[in-house]
Amino acid sequence: MFAVLDISGFQYKVKEGDVLLVNRLSASLDQELTFDKILLFSGGDNLVSVRPKSSTVKVQVLDHLKGDKVIVFKKKRRKGYKVKNGHRQGLSKIKVLKLTS
Repeated sequence: MFAVLDISGFQYKVKEGDVLLVNRLSASLDQELTFDKILLFSGGDNLVSVRPKSSTVKVQVLDHLKGDKVIVFKKKRRKGYKVKNGHRQGLSKIKVLKLTS
């Protein structure tokens, strides 16, 4: 049994017990969230339902952390213009608790 769900514009294929990193969610630690924007739901015997209306995915927020640093370097040749910036994306680690159809 698996589901494809949309979390803040990104699609994730999840099963029960999966742990994944998503963009930072506005939820506290150990809070349980329910996502209902399911794009695809598959049951045990190859039953595939596209955009089911009653399916939900229940997840638990495990941790808030930052991703790896990405260096952003801008330069215009022969102009003396150089800018170096870094960026670390805020992430949330979540665990899928239950899939319901």
